[in-house]
Amino acid sequence: MRPMRPTDTARRGRGARRPALAAAALAAVLTFTATACGPDEDGPSDKASDAAAGQSDGKITIPDDLKDRLKEHGIDVDKWRNGEWKNWDRDTWLREAKDYVNPIIEGLWDPDRMREAEQPPENPVDNDISGDEGVTDPTPAPVEAAKLPTPYHDEAPASGKLLFDGPEGPMVCSATVVRDPAHPGKSNMVWTAGHCVHAGKEGGWYRNIAFVPSYNDSGLSTAELDSASKEQVAPYGVWWGQWAQTSDQWIAQGASTGGQGAPYDFAVLQVTPEKGSTAKSLEETVGSALPVDFDAPAVPEIRSMTATGYPAAPPFDGQEAYRCTDEPGRLSVFEDEPTMYRVGCTMTGGSSGGGWVAEGKDGKPALVSNTSIGPVTAGWLAGPRLGPEAKGIYESASRKYADR
Repeated sequence: MRPMRPTDTARRGRGARRPALAAAALAAVLTFTATACGPDEDGPSDKASDAAAGQSDGKITIPDDLKDRLKEHGIDVDKWRNGEWKNWDRDTWLREAKDYVNPIIEGLWDPDRMREAEQPPENPVDNDISGDEGVTDPTPAPVEAAKLPTPYHDEAPASGKLLFDGPEGPMVCSATVVRDPAHPGKSNMVWTAGHCVHAGKEGGWYRNIAFVPSYNDSGLSTAELDSASKEQVAPYGVWWGQWAQTSDQWIAQGASTGGQGAPYDFAVLQVTPEKGSTAKSLEETVGSALPVDFDAPAVPEIRSMTATGYPAAPPFDGQEAYRCTDEPGRLSVFEDEPTMYRVGCTMTGGSSGGGWVAEGKDGKPALVSNTSIGPVTAGWLAGPRLGPEAKGIYESASRKYADR
């Protein structure tokens, strides 16, 4: 199996198309809210926080200290504005956990560019990649992905599409709004797959990462989206990742083929609205955020899981939301690594990172996994069990913005 790559929540595609970069957005205004410090370092100064609180014209001032930190990573503000972000030279591709920076380019993700975002080329994945037949359950029967009823917000208000840029161009995954223990009722945290924010052992952090809750909420067709307004495509706005964390295992081992790193293929984002307004949090804006269960029951105690996402590889086109519900089984990719959940599902690449929801201990829905990998034949999906490593990055991302 392979982690479903950008554009794929499960990184599995059936016939990937090569994404094309849209040119128009580079004239957009460049603003910054990201920090270059690591999870254990001090965050931006009060000056930076004040500036990020938003200005009357909707722009965000770039504090001098943040400019300096960006320069330490070889990021020149003017050059970045003029297209330097397209440079994927391996020697300058930020890779380490502490290096994440994601300058906002206002207007970059316009309706056309959102629609054009595709998954990168994919390699075929063996349908049977089990590393331990004694633990792995039989391959599940395919479950036909069902269209999410519209408006999507009524059915799955915490779900949305994740957009980002990689060397091959604009790409997509799926993601879910989750609760922030530091800000009850006012979360700006989003859960997705590690491979949707970081390329793993062969690369670094992706760029221009942004979350669009309830993308194409009314389920417009591809033809109708050609003339749709930004409000129709992104009714709850565009939210840029100002901080991201994924597992050390994904950064060190993650790969698009073979399943390496898949049991640790999860990530958490702290996001901020593109315009810089802080009047409402993401959770308040969409009216929902799921709790995350880091101690979900093992198979077969857990009877049903629902995976939601925006599959983009054929026969899907990434413009509509789908879901699959199935009784999960176990998949052991490597004998010495945690067992993953696996469900039958025909969703393809683009669904990667999408949340898996099950009944929590209180009887209410909780996020228990995310789409990570699936075979090229698109019959099943697998997601990591969320244990201590996942809980660690979640709590670290929460603490980082606890005082804001």
